[in-house]
Amino acid sequence: MTETTHYAAPVGRVFLAAIFLIAGVQKIGGYAGVQGYMDAMGVPGALLPLVILLEVGGGLALLLGWRVRLWAVLLGGFSILSGLIFHLLPGLAAEGMGGQNDINHFLKNLAIAGGMGMLVAFGAGPLSLDRRAG
Repeated sequence: MTETTHYAAPVGRVFLAAIFLIAGVQKIGGYAGVQGYMDAMGVPGALLPLVILLEVGGGLALLLGWRVRLWAVLLGGFSILSGLIFHLLPGLAAEGMGGQNDINHFLKNLAIAGGMGMLVAFGAGPLSLDRRAG
């Protein structure tokens, strides 16, 4: 294993974890607004605590390299589903730059899901709790 390979997996995990940790914490800070937005988009706002748990819990798990394959499947699926509901469908319905912006956000979600697919395929890497556990 090269030194580059040794450090690439944890750096990638930190970048992916940051997206979910920050998004989850922001949802806590703007709880009522996010809940209302979910309701307006046809998603029950009552699911918000589960979304926060998934984002914060999954982000921490990725950061630490704990049960990464499981969390990558969950977060990858969440990225695709939330991208469809909150970005692609509104983007296709909108006109002008607002629609293009939403479609770009959907593509970002697909890229995140792709990163999660890499974690499922190759695991957490050497600097992780998964590796320490055997």
